Amino acid sequence: MIILASGSRYRRELLDRLGLDYRCWSPEIDEHPFSGETPRETAVRLAREKARAGAIHWPDAVIIGCDQVADLDGEPIGKPGDRASARDQLARLSGREVVFHTALCVVHGPSARLQECVVPTTVEFRALHPDEIERYLDREPAFDCAGSAKSEGLGVSLMARMSGDDPTALIGLPLIALCGMLRTEGCALP
Repeated sequence: MIILASGSRYRRELLDRLGLDYRCWSPEIDEHPFSGETPRETAVRLAREKARAGAIHWPDAVIIGCDQVADLDGEPIGKPGDRASARDQLARLSGREVVFHTALCVVHGPSARLQECVVPTTVEFRALHPDEIERYLDREPAFDCAGSAKSEGLGVSLMARMSGDDPTALIGLPLIALCGMLRTEGCALP
């Protein structure tokens, strides 16, 4: 059995691409960063906590935990939650480079084996005029996305460039790394 320890619809949509049988479960994890913790460290810790919490509930399953924290010069950038916060975030990110740290943790319940990695994606936002931000938010209110922009949607128009090893990492679940981890746990993938 495979458990995706996440309530994210984006992660479910990505995992659906693999055609695997799995269940979703949303762990109750406090996602606030610890004092002095870097955005990368926060992402790793939260992915691990989610996977380990799932392993307690399903000790015979393979548990997938994942988390993403955007990093603007060492400062975490979270999900805006509303239009005003999204507007402010995009204004701050205008013309800046942001690293999205997507951490992945897979726990094999029966053996307690833990695999983890971080797949960073660097995004440079182009210089954004306030009118462009408003038009974007009118068409794609990405209030549930760190950085307020969906690369898989219209948000790509706000970007000057992006680089990383896995395009699905920026959306929230690095499928290339996940496929390797699932194969290690005996899951049949093409």
